[in-house]
Amino acid sequence: MEQFDVMSFGIGICIGLIALLLVWLQASKTREESGSRETEFVTKCQMLEKINNTLQQELELIHQKMDGKLLEIQKLSTEKSLLNQNLVYQKDLLDKTQGEFDTLKNAWTGLQKEVAEYRQRITEFHSQNKHLSEKLESQKSEFDELRKQSYLEFQNLANKILEEKTQKFTASNKENIDHILKPLGENLLAFKKQVEETYDKESKQRFSLEEKVKELVDMNQKLSLEANNLASALKGQSKKQGNWGEIILESILEKSGLVKNREYKIQVSVQTDEGKRLQPDIVVYLPESRAIVIDSKVSLVAYDRYSSSDLKEEQDLALKEHILSIYRHIDELGDKKYDAVAGTLDFTMMFIPIEPAYLIAIQDDPELWAYAYAKRILLISPTNLIAALKLVADLWKREQQSKNALEIARQGEKLYDKIVGFLDTMEDVGKHINKTQDSYLKAIGQLKDGRGSVVKQAQHLKRLGILSQKEIPDTLMPFDDEAEGSALQFFLYII
Repeated sequence: MEQFDVMSFGIGICIGLIALLLVWLQASKTREESGSRETEFVTKCQMLEKINNTLQQELELIHQKMDGKLLEIQKLSTEKSLLNQNLVYQKDLLDKTQGEFDTLKNAWTGLQKEVAEYRQRITEFHSQNKHLSEKLESQKSEFDELRKQSYLEFQNLANKILEEKTQKFTASNKENIDHILKPLGENLLAFKKQVEETYDKESKQRFSLEEKVKELVDMNQKLSLEANNLASALKGQSKKQGNWGEIILESILEKSGLVKNREYKIQVSVQTDEGKRLQPDIVVYLPESRAIVIDSKVSLVAYDRYSSSDLKEEQDLALKEHILSIYRHIDELGDKKYDAVAGTLDFTMMFIPIEPAYLIAIQDDPELWAYAYAKRILLISPTNLIAALKLVADLWKREQQSKNALEIARQGEKLYDKIVGFLDTMEDVGKHINKTQDSYLKAIGQLKDGRGSVVKQAQHLKRLGILSQKEIPDTLMPFDDEAEGSALQFFLYII
């Protein structure tokens, strides 16, 4: 529409000029005389034709200039639209980036608090771990001292019990003999009288007495058979003795606080470095993939003779056989070489389930313990085993606490790596924000600054009279506005 208005305006001017010339020619024609008028008329027509040609050429030039200006205006309008779209996009991107930055900033603040808390907890766990380690070392020293003291106390107690039993046995025998012989003399006369009185009744009661005696004989035989069977079960059959010892050992393990099939296993199959398959009674597991092998050995026959005999010679002989039986068990256990199994300690525990049998052997032969230790075997009784298993349970507890502390440290390292990665990302976000801001300022500068900026060109169009109710925002107005005369000069140049 703007192009047609300008063209109409130029054509109107040309038509007006032509009309004026035609009127002037018509007036001149009437005033001329007939002869000279025709010549002048031809001359003026020629002049009029030249003027008309000149005007046509100028009109063509005006059209060409108008087309160029319109193309320039369309180009500027397109650039303005693109710049406006880019400006809106940059604003949206800046708002979005600012929102992400605020979110990351809040997350960073939260992570800083969590890091501080984890550092404090790690410090506390390190302190607790140090305290527990010191306490464990102290308890180990106390346990060693207690073991030595217990050994001495057991040895002294055994000696004392043996002396007391010997003295008491001698005094008791003397009292028993006096107590038996004195009433015996008194009762012989009464017995003689009673025999005479009952002699008459003997015949009558003989049959009944024979029946009672027969019943007593049968009962005695039955009791003897049961006693022999029991003695055979515990003394004559080594397998049942071993089973009984294993039952005692397992009972102690169940009461130690250790968990079956986790901290210890029964009758587990193991293999030595040489490929030999073994099956110990008990394997107790320790932290750091270590283990203790415990094997139960029962020496009952000789010890039973020692305990049941009242003669010193028989006791000495039975005690020697008892100690020799323990030596044989030590040799048998040493030949199995449980300490050669991967992961086991350098020694094997030989469990003697009868506490007095253990004590009397150690007391009578002080070299027994050293002999076993030289073969990498520790002799242990129920009392010592309970203390050792309690220590193992405490080691597992400390191990779990140490694992918890290590897990906290590992989680702290992962959190630190996350924080470092977050800081790197934040740095990249800051760079992108700065780059976006620079691009935004550059786009705004291209839009409104400079002599030929889009905003100034739009202002020129507004002053030229384009129909639009919208105004350019003040924030996009250029800082140095040009004089309005440039628009007028542009219009006059077109005219």
